[in-house]
Amino acid sequence: MSGCVFCGIVAGEVRAFRVVDEPDGVAFLDTRPVFRGHVLVVPRLHLVTLADLPSEALAGYFGLVRRLAVAVETGLRAGGTFVAMNNKVSQSVPHLHTHVVPRTKGDGLRGFFWPRTRYADDAEATGYADRVRAALAERA
Repeated sequence: MSGCVFCGIVAGEVRAFRVVDEPDGVAFLDTRPVFRGHVLVVPRLHLVTLADLPSEALAGYFGLVRRLAVAVETGLRAGGTFVAMNNKVSQSVPHLHTHVVPRTKGDGLRGFFWPRTRYADDAEATGYADRVRAALAERA
């Protein structure tokens, strides 16, 4: 898509530190990493959100994300990884992408997590679960 920086990277028109380029997606270093080695994984097609990813592409795309999570941990001798995706809100580039961030114990990654809250009671929690379940049933 014209004007999409991630489409430009996939096409080879925009410079990036590529980690992998294969049919299921392209992975490259984030230019503003949370920690060094922070990788972004994008599908080759211009898709904006996870909902846009065709069902037949799920296994290939998330298989690539999983392989990269293992490779980031192993290759960087990290204690683990944080794998995340924004859909619409906080999505700085409107092209589906998954963050694979290397983690180490005590790395100080606190601000990246959102404040936690609690449900007022079981009835409120049940109401939220019911609303999500109903929306899921509508899409089935």
